[in-house]
Amino acid sequence: MNTVIFDLETTGFSPAWNEIIQIAAIRIRDGKICWDDSFSTFVRPDRIVSGFITDITGITNDDVREAPSSTEALMSFSCFAGDAILLGHNARRFDMPFIRESCARHNLPVRSVRFVDSMDLSRQIWGGRAGHGLDSIMERLGIPEDARRHTAPGDVAIVAEAVLRMWKLLSRGFQLSPVDCESGFLPALSAA
Repeated sequence: MNTVIFDLETTGFSPAWNEIIQIAAIRIRDGKICWDDSFSTFVRPDRIVSGFITDITGITNDDVREAPSSTEALMSFSCFAGDAILLGHNARRFDMPFIRESCARHNLPVRSVRFVDSMDLSRQIWGGRAGHGLDSIMERLGIPEDARRHTAPGDVAIVAEAVLRMWKLLSRGFQLSPVDCESGFLPALSAA
């Protein structure tokens, strides 16, 4: 199964009012992380990056000043993803709404994609127990926290490792997703 683990960093928590400032992704094929098949870019927002967001992510206004526009970054990410199933942590409530709103804001034609929220893998394994956030999952799986946390490339690497471990607990192989895929949007590949 061709899967792309992805993560976004943003200027805030509202897809309607905030913007994407970093996108990262890594491909997983046949249950293996393809470290040499990855994507990462800063994204130039229309507004400044607040000190609050810089404190969380380490991303500064200097980092994004010369970065690709939202349109360019989203198109590049869509090309990288191709026909893969996207997989993100809290993708249903955070990442996919940000992509949808950004496409709408910039009048980008969209295409349907399938995605999985890795929180569903966690819920499938640990049920109703509190804590399906990434930090809780890392603790349960024995994945140490390091300086990579809260950067898109760092979180992608952590989510990829966590997903592989959870997937192995739920399924014997990597041909089919052990949880239902949902429908989301990326920029249409013919747009630009």
